[in-house]
Order: sequence, then C-alpha cells, then structure tokens
Amino acid sequence: MSLINVNNLTFSYEGSFEKVFENATFQIDTDWKLGLIGRNGKGKTTFLNLLLGKYEFKGNITKNIEFDYFPFEIKNKERMTIEILNEMLPNIQDWEIIKELNLLNSSAEILYRNFNVLSGGEQVKILLISLFLKGNNFLLIDEPTNHLDRETRDNLVEYLKKKKGFILVSHDRKLLDKVVDHIISINNTNIEIQKGNFSSWQKNKYAQDNFETTKNEKLKKDINRLEVASKNTANWSNKIEKSKYNTTNSGSSIDRGYVGHQSAKMMKKSKVMERRIEKAIEQKSNLLKNIDRNDALKLTPLESRKNPLLVANDLQIKYNKETIFSKTSFEVENGDRIAIAGKNGIGKSSILKLILGNEIPYEGTLKKANDLKISYVSQSTEGLNGTLKQFARENRIDESIFKAMLAKMGIANNEFDKDINQMSEGQKKKVLLAKSISEMANLYIWDEPLNYIDILTRIQIEEAILKYKPTLIFVEHDETFTQKIATKVIYLKKQID
Repeated sequence: MSLINVNNLTFSYEGSFEKVFENATFQIDTDWKLGLIGRNGKGKTTFLNLLLGKYEFKGNITKNIEFDYFPFEIKNKERMTIEILNEMLPNIQDWEIIKELNLLNSSAEILYRNFNVLSGGEQVKILLISLFLKGNNFLLIDEPTNHLDRETRDNLVEYLKKKKGFILVSHDRKLLDKVVDHIISINNTNIEIQKGNFSSWQKNKYAQDNFETTKNEKLKKDINRLEVASKNTANWSNKIEKSKYNTTNSGSSIDRGYVGHQSAKMMKKSKVMERRIEKAIEQKSNLLKNIDRNDALKLTPLESRKNPLLVANDLQIKYNKETIFSKTSFEVENGDRIAIAGKNGIGKSSILKLILGNEIPYEGTLKKANDLKISYVSQSTEGLNGTLKQFARENRIDESIFKAMLAKMGIANNEFDKDINQMSEGQKKKVLLAKSISEMANLYIWDEPLNYIDILTRIQIEEAILKYKPTLIFVEHDETFTQKIATKVIYLKKQID
C-alpha cells in the first residue's frame, strides 16, 4: 500500500484572481477506486492535470507511484493494434493482453486490425488494457463512457470492478455505484473524500444539506431574538443608570450603589447576549457554503393540435446501399418521451436527423404533422463560438431566459462574458441544452444531451422533464436517465441478410 498526500493545494489560472482550489488537504490510498465528481467547471480535469504536474501550484503533492492519464493519444493509428500494444508493453506477453480482452468480453480478433478502424468502444478498451497492464501506476481515467453504447458500458463496469488503483471522472450514476469504493467530491469551498459509492455519498450529502439548512434557520431566529433582547437589556441598563440621580417622592436620595450595581448587572447581561450573537453569526457563516443551488428548470412545451406527430412504417436507413438496421415502425404522440436505443453505429443519430429533415437515404415511410416546431440538441458542440449574447440573438431566443437557465445549471455569472469556444465541454453542452429548454416547441429532439454534463444538472433536467412533460425523442446512454424519463424505448437491431 502507498499513499498520495495532498497538502494545502492552492491553484488559480494565470491572470485570474479566482482560486480553483485553496488550501485543499487530503490523503488517497492507491488501492482505492475513487469516483471524482463535481459541477462542470469546478476543476475535475484541472485536478487531474495538477496530479500529472502540468501546472505550477502552491502546496505540495507527494507520492511514490506514477500517474497515467486516460484517454491518451496514439501515434500512427494506421498500424495493427497488437503492434501498438507490444510497443507500449514490451514486457507483456500476447496471452496476457488476450486475457484482459476476455475480461472486457471482446474478441482477440480486434488485435489484428488497424487501430484507426476500431470502433470507439474498442479503442477505449485497448487504451484501458494498456494502462492496467503497465502495473505500478495510478490511473486517472477521465470520462471513459462518453458516446459508448449500453453494452460497451456494461463491459467496462465489469472490467473496472475487478481493478483497483484509479480515480474515475464520471457523471454516470450507475457506473459510479457499481465500480467505486470512495467518492472524491469537488465542492464549492473544499475537496472532500468519503468512503462508499455515489448513492451513499448522495444520501450523506442530502442529510448534511438538510442539517445545515435547518440549523441555519434556527440560528437566524436565535440571532433575531437575541438582538431584540440585547437591545432591550441595554436600554434598561441605561434607564437604571440615569435613575441614580433621581430622588424618591419623600425627597430622600436613591441608593446609588444599589442602582449602579443593577445597571452594571443588566449591561453585563447585554454583553453576554452580544457574545452569543457573535458566536451564532460565526456558526451561521460556516453553514451552506457547499450547498449547490438546485433551482428548478422550466420547459415550455407546445401541444400539437395534430396527433400523432410522427408515424414511421417499416423505416430503414441505407448507406452505400447497405441497410444498417432492420425495419422499424413507431408513432410519436403528444406527451411521448421516446428513447432510441441500440449499439454504436446502428443509426440512432441518423433517425433523429431524418426527422429533422436532413437528407438521409431511407426506405419505408416517415410522416410528420404539418407546422411541427422542433427544438434540437446535437451530439456535437463543434463550431460553438461567440458570446452568449450573440448566440441568443443568432438563435432568436430570449437572452434573459437563456442565461437564467444556464445560471440554474451552475454556470457562474463571471463565465457569461467568455467566448463559448473557451468553455469546457460540459459548459458547451449546457449552452445547447439551455437553448432548447428556452424554446417553445411541439417536439424536442436531443442527441446524447448529457455527455460531459454533471450529475446535479442531470437530476435537474430529469425533474423538469417529469414536471412539464414535453414530447421528446432522444438518444442517451445514461441508463438511469432513460429509466426515469422514457415512456417508450425503440430498440434498433442490426439487419440480418
């Protein structure tokens, strides 16, 4: 067993006065399987880069193990996969590589194909195998399941369950629940480690947030009550003090010593109350700092007068005269939330583009209701640039509503003046989602909307969909999300000749 010690880690980007981390101190056992979570833009990838020594920082990080990062770039991808692995792992026998592939439910046949022709899921498996076979290294695995179909994700879950010694950045709740034994969370003011998986961390987080909120309300009431009592006590003390110089009705003098004693007693009581107020204010100031705002998102769906909105009969998509999935038929009615599922490359995104009116070669029939207003979230964030103001104007959406949705999804006001191109992938995806949420539409079409999106925002989106019940067709590999919101699932299957 070895340890990674992080002491007083403080970091901010050059030219920025805002600290990403400040005096973070914690310890990691290199046998742990840690899930790294946090809002988009909170510094998850930055933290991994700090461990890798890519940035200068204050404080220190001590370890007696090397770090390896996933994903990494393969040079000369046109070579056979086994040649690439043999070069990276000169001391590893081919049978050991094949054994790892078996753990991932993959055939050894992929080793004898060029790396560049492998599917995205196959490439992910090869990269992970190479890192785990190196040995004596601690892996920093950054969002390995983006764009992967459910079957490939399940294979990765089973593989990672058998491994140890890594930090896994993921927003996939099922993956985190089944794989990790510790959660490292980047909060608003600190970095915290807890034993357990995501569900146990979430349960503890809710309990802590509720405790702090309740205590905060109690302290507010205590402070108000004590402030009134302290003010009244001070006033009484002043009145008693002034009465020393009065005389009684009989003309005799007041016992000034007694009155002074009573005045001092009341003033002392007032000071005690003031100290209690200060202590309560100090306690209150330490609360709520790590509570994330979870403001409700608002959708404004339009119900179509036509029903059904879409009808597909014996639909097949063909590329280069090759049919990529077997005939499928479905209807989309008002209020339906339809998930399109299937393996990578089966044609899920192609169906969405066909519905949008793109020129996609197909057979069968697809009928759409007239004047259907569609709001679309694309899988890719490529090409996003300019300010949020410009983006809102170009897409003819209300800028104030658009920015309000982004703020609710955790994008800080100081990010609003950034060029969208400079934002993280998660923030870019939020721009596309906020646009769609801000639009009034009969039908929402979302293509892998949750890639790179943090868990808290996923929950906000789920709650909004369940509340406002838009008509939605979507492709999404987050199984938890699909189970919660889909009313129907269309499974695309490979055409069998």
